[in-house]
Amino acid sequence: ARRAAAARPARGLSSSSSSSSAPAPRSTQLSRFPAKQGLYDPALEKDSCGVGLVAHLKGVPSRAIVKDAGLALVNMEHRGGCGCDPQSGDGAGIQTALPHDFFARVARDEASIKLPAPGAYAAGNIFLPVDADAAQKAKDLLVHAVKAQGLEVLGWRKPPTDNSTLGAMSVETEPLIEQLFVAKPAALSSTDFERELYMARRVAENGAKALGPALDDFYVCTLSGRTITYKGQLTTAQVFEYYSDLRQDDYMSHMALVHSRFSTNTFPSWPRAQPNRMLCHNGEINTLKGNKNMLTSREGVAHSTYFGERTAQLFPLASDDHSDSGNFDMCVEMLALAGGRPLHEAVMMMIPEAWQRNAELPEWKRAFYEFQSCAMEPWDGPAMMAFTDGRFVGANLDRNGLRPCRFYVTKDDHVILASEVGVVAHLKEEEVVRKGRLEPGRMFLIDFEKGGIIDDLALKQEVAAARPYAEWVKAGLVRLSEWVTTKQAAGEIAAAPSDAPTMPSTHVLNAAGYTREHLEMILRPMATGKEPLGSMGVDTPLAVLSSMPRMPSHYFKQLFAQVTNPPIDPIREASVMSLACPVGPEANLLDCGPSTCRRLVVDEPVLTLEAMDALLTTTYKGWSATTIDTTFPVADARSGGGSALRAAIGRICEQASAAVSSGAPLIVLSDRAMSETQMAVPSLLATGAVHQALIAAKTRTNVGLMVDTADAKEVHDFATLVGYGADGVCPRVAYSAMGAMAVKDGVAPSTAMSKYQKAVSFGILKVMSKMGISTVQSYKGAQIFEAVGLGDEVINVCFTGSTSRLKGIGFDVLTADALRYHDAAYPQGGRTPDFLNFGDYHWRDGGEAHYNTPAAMVALQLAARTNARSAYDAYSALIDEANAGTTIRGLFQIGKDGILPEVPLSEVEPASEIVKRFATGAMSLGSISPETHEALAKAMNALGGRSNTGEGGEDPLRFADNRRSAIKQVASGRFGVTSNYLTNADELQIKMAQGAKPGEGGELPGYKVTELIGKTRGTTPGVGLISPPPHHDIYSIEDLAQLIYDLKSANSEARISVKLVSEVGVGVVAAGVAKAKADHIVISGGDGGTGAAVWTSIKHAGMPVEIGLAEAHQTLVLNGLRSRVVLQADGQLKSGRDVVVAALLGGEEFGFATGPLIALGCIMMRKCHLNTCPVGVATQDEELRKKFEGQPEHVVNFLWMVAEEVRGYMSQLGFRSMSEMIGRTDRLSVDPAKLHAKSATLDLSPILMSAQALNPESPMFKTMAQDHGIADRLDFKLLPQVRAAIDAGTRVTVESPIVNIDRSFGAIISNYLSKRHGEAGMPAGSVRFVLKGHAGQSLGFVLARGISVSVEGDANDYAGKGLSGGELVVFPSSELDESIRTNAHDHMIVGNTSLYGATDGSAFFRGRAGERFCVRNSGAVAVVEGVGDHGCEYMTGGRCVVLGSTGNNFAAGMSGGIAYVLDEEGTFHRRCNMEMVSLSSVADSQADMAELRSYVEAHAAKTGSVRAEQLLSNWEASVGKFVKVLPNDYARVLAERAALSALGGGASAGKAQTA
Repeated sequence: ARRAAAARPARGLSSSSSSSSAPAPRSTQLSRFPAKQGLYDPALEKDSCGVGLVAHLKGVPSRAIVKDAGLALVNMEHRGGCGCDPQSGDGAGIQTALPHDFFARVARDEASIKLPAPGAYAAGNIFLPVDADAAQKAKDLLVHAVKAQGLEVLGWRKPPTDNSTLGAMSVETEPLIEQLFVAKPAALSSTDFERELYMARRVAENGAKALGPALDDFYVCTLSGRTITYKGQLTTAQVFEYYSDLRQDDYMSHMALVHSRFSTNTFPSWPRAQPNRMLCHNGEINTLKGNKNMLTSREGVAHSTYFGERTAQLFPLASDDHSDSGNFDMCVEMLALAGGRPLHEAVMMMIPEAWQRNAELPEWKRAFYEFQSCAMEPWDGPAMMAFTDGRFVGANLDRNGLRPCRFYVTKDDHVILASEVGVVAHLKEEEVVRKGRLEPGRMFLIDFEKGGIIDDLALKQEVAAARPYAEWVKAGLVRLSEWVTTKQAAGEIAAAPSDAPTMPSTHVLNAAGYTREHLEMILRPMATGKEPLGSMGVDTPLAVLSSMPRMPSHYFKQLFAQVTNPPIDPIREASVMSLACPVGPEANLLDCGPSTCRRLVVDEPVLTLEAMDALLTTTYKGWSATTIDTTFPVADARSGGGSALRAAIGRICEQASAAVSSGAPLIVLSDRAMSETQMAVPSLLATGAVHQALIAAKTRTNVGLMVDTADAKEVHDFATLVGYGADGVCPRVAYSAMGAMAVKDGVAPSTAMSKYQKAVSFGILKVMSKMGISTVQSYKGAQIFEAVGLGDEVINVCFTGSTSRLKGIGFDVLTADALRYHDAAYPQGGRTPDFLNFGDYHWRDGGEAHYNTPAAMVALQLAARTNARSAYDAYSALIDEANAGTTIRGLFQIGKDGILPEVPLSEVEPASEIVKRFATGAMSLGSISPETHEALAKAMNALGGRSNTGEGGEDPLRFADNRRSAIKQVASGRFGVTSNYLTNADELQIKMAQGAKPGEGGELPGYKVTELIGKTRGTTPGVGLISPPPHHDIYSIEDLAQLIYDLKSANSEARISVKLVSEVGVGVVAAGVAKAKADHIVISGGDGGTGAAVWTSIKHAGMPVEIGLAEAHQTLVLNGLRSRVVLQADGQLKSGRDVVVAALLGGEEFGFATGPLIALGCIMMRKCHLNTCPVGVATQDEELRKKFEGQPEHVVNFLWMVAEEVRGYMSQLGFRSMSEMIGRTDRLSVDPAKLHAKSATLDLSPILMSAQALNPESPMFKTMAQDHGIADRLDFKLLPQVRAAIDAGTRVTVESPIVNIDRSFGAIISNYLSKRHGEAGMPAGSVRFVLKGHAGQSLGFVLARGISVSVEGDANDYAGKGLSGGELVVFPSSELDESIRTNAHDHMIVGNTSLYGATDGSAFFRGRAGERFCVRNSGAVAVVEGVGDHGCEYMTGGRCVVLGSTGNNFAAGMSGGIAYVLDEEGTFHRRCNMEMVSLSSVADSQADMAELRSYVEAHAAKTGSVRAEQLLSNWEASVGKFVKVLPNDYARVLAERAALSALGGGASAGKAQTA
């Protein structure tokens, strides 16, 4: 019955008469976003979506297309979201062509309007304020604007609506909706009519904005002669229920776009529902702020040939009132209608494919994209855009392919394209002639006039041939590299750095903010070309809390992707990234000609000394630079303080504006004049201020901005400079220091400088990639940072639009810090200065404050070993003292009187209950030793708390004793994640980010992969392991929701946790996670832990836990979602006071990591990543592990005393239970005694905002269970039919249909089997499921050994994810046309990321798979007939056989296992990432040939593959076309094992390597 319901049209899709119900009481706001308050900011809201398209290739309208689009929308309901009101969706809608017959009838019958012929009029749905006077004003405004363009208004109609099924939140904000009809003048072409309608709408929108809040709810869904959109704050089923028009039989169209929205909030927004005017978007634009800034600047020269002087009426070109999708839509409209570009060309321009590093790219395509890059930077981020202007309909995928898009083409010329297959369930397989997918960077386009699909290559050839792009690029582009080499050849600049550079003087180094640690710990290691690593996180204060001077860049924290979009791996997926960028004056964006590419190409933003010399002293092909001195008198700083610095910045900005006005193509901001009497304006302040001043003047795109500076040294300095507008940076002092150190180290200075440049450039890529940004052109000026401790005057002048929630210092403190550096450089009396050494990286007596002091560590270990409360109290006092100088919570005082009377300690919740709220951090076996890992588990089990496996898995032998970790982590590496692993958990934690390196993955070197670790992780001992960035199945909020669904299916008794890291916006992300049905959310501080990471990440990414925790708690309460989830705080918690503050800020549970490690003996040597821990805590070295002296009791003692300290505070505060204390920020206040000149400028009130005041009706902690919606799963329906066989160990076969809403099939049954049979499972094929149809996402998730699932049909994304010994077979329907069945290798059979994290078992797919096939496979055997990009990425074991072509970047990061690839054209090597693998012919080895043949024979037998049978029929010829892909590290270990075996040693590979 459920399957039948899924197959039939949802209620509202059938025909019915018009109806309308009386509206319920409503708000006067269509978007009821709360005001910015506390730490909540509505500007941070994000969304993701499901998208669909149904069309007729020949442009024939029909009722079936509209109904099928509605059905597709309903069957993607799980990709949308709803809040605490299940009848108020996040938004859904449909866009169709104008249904002329229908409109002609209803306009005549309902509004007495006689419509002209098709194409001679326009229509649009308009949202109006519910206030009658305001609604009339809005209508009058629009009518006036329409008439002003010379168009005739035919009249208004009220489309009937029915809100009876809408939830209260949707009804409260429901708008008045009216339809406007406008006649097309006979003299206007269809295209020009669209332009005039566009102008009319923009004029009306700007007019409404000018009239103020009364017309805020005026919104034009569409106003077009071609298309119309029906949308709202609706669930997918409600779209057709609400809009009666959509249910009418004569409402017909030749195409339809549909969209289902998943927002991170529960606040209704009718306008933000999609489709928009020209497109609908699944994804997120990560570079939006920079894109918007540049559009604003381009208004200065934007001029439309068509609109002429009216062009300015279209401004602004971007809006803060719109989402990223809305702004993208605005830009596309502008390019197409004002700029005259075809719609598809505009989309190609904004979302280009990865062209910079693609050696296979044809020159005509390279020239096209290079030209377009000169006009506009990419709108970077994961994106699947479906778009239409009525003439064309299509879709485009971002360069990374990070959104699913599958399509069918039928015999009767219909196309169904959507985020999933099977969304139009009634479609018969025999009607289908093609099953495909949209590939990364590719475009799918239907041209209704030509009546067919235009192939991506043909389409781009056609667009590129429209103009002589290659000729224009060759003639116009100048490259900085050419400029430099030309001037070097002419002798005008030096050919190379000096062979004997001298170390910059201490005067210069101190003035530029260098310390001894910078030289020794940061710069010197970069002579290897890599950034140095650190570990154990950061325990020094924020810049604003530090009593030491800090450079301005230290007041910024890098943002990173989590949940709503994914980071990128800049090493393994470097092919999609680029540092090159055109700079200098831009031409008119609304024109397209040779002037567009008269720009200077800079290959990377880190400029050499020679490049800066060329810029400063020479001219080349009309290019020259104007230099602006960024120094100012020291005397002015001493006398004028912040005013002097502000005045100097103002002078620099004025000089920059004057240079632009005079036509200077380039500006260089230089501090070379710094001296004893002249001090430099910090380069970041100068750069940011000039960038913002030029944007405000709309001239930023008229000039290139270069920086010649002494103070840029570490990667974060460069990232902030580029992020705030620099086109290029030359770190001249860093180069000199590198050269001088190189001479001492016996390295050529030029080599060291080049390596340093490489290291910094890669560091910038890494910073970009953690936010999911691929090109520096998009990153530049995108302001992907949060300021911490900068006041409004600094933000407004230098960093306009950046978030600085706690306010902070002004120019006076920045001047004082600059003077401290200067005074250290030039001491009084002319004495020689001492080189600065603050002890920022390692504790130094008298230096920078550290949270983990030697005295505190000794005190903690004494308390843990003696279990003496007096010793603990001494330790706690030291921690409180350290807190005051290093953390935000240290600035708070806890109220001890007034509001509630004290209660006797005997009445306070006992410590035995409090410790149950404690958990240890996620530290993997691999990052710490087995002894440490097990001690933590034993301790937490003894307490009744929870230990965490970390991402390294857990030995199944531990599941049955006190070494079992209650929390099993599921991270990007998926090491050891099997059905049995998931079954043996009380909590399953999804690791979205890690405090030490949010937005990044990690590596475990081979020497740490022992026999135990190899066994636990399902990999080969001695072979290094790579953890990908959190990416592959958690790259959007709806995909995270799917993983939560997967895990709940795999263990319905475990609570599902999601680990986030504190950053601005983590609150809205947490709200989205709660809506995605997580049971538990961890907010981790950016302090880090044992994980190794580059110092840039450790120091400059992630916010303090106090801010993230308070934001998450406030936002969840505000959304009415707090009652659904447990909120855990995790961030260097060390004492009972820390726990109390976290509870008062909203935490229910509390994570400890560093504290327990110190209790076990850690002495903070920060050598975890080197495997040289001297106390055996964080090492796999067998000799060092013998030095481990920790005992579980040490952790038990420590945490018990923490709980007792908590009880003491509770007694004083008047709380009898922990629950009473949660969220009571009224008991916290700022302690004035703990503030100094910098910290006193902070406004900590946003952290202390009462969440209860934001939503008095909301609970402050979890009070209800999430409804995971698994009760009606297909698994549960079929489980009774196989339960007896599983119990008895016998065989059984079950047949069933399957549809796309049947997700995670097999997980529940695998969970049942694992409970009965453990890791061993059952004999192969014991439990067989024979299914037919379209399988939903995650088919066969962690399918256990003994279960076999075969699907006749196809499957969606994540098929075989986590395969745990089972068998998965998918083959085409027997009803399909024979041509598809014969050529299955040309058609899609499964979606993206199939077999991700598979550990064992087999999979046979007769057809093609999408992107990222077999990622992190560690033991499964897979046979498939073609794969997309990134196949076998990070694979560590198993076998993968590809009987067809592959996409690009195959085997990136592959360290184990073997792949066999059919290479019929001999071109596979071009698409294979050769960094870690070698290729050979399978025919070279009899063993390989035999193994491969066995897999191909099995594939033929399991799937009936014609492809396999053809290969087997002529095997001797076929086998020679196969290439063997073997990882080099894996081959080395195999060779070592073979050598040992020959010697009779039998030692492990790990031991062999150590030896």
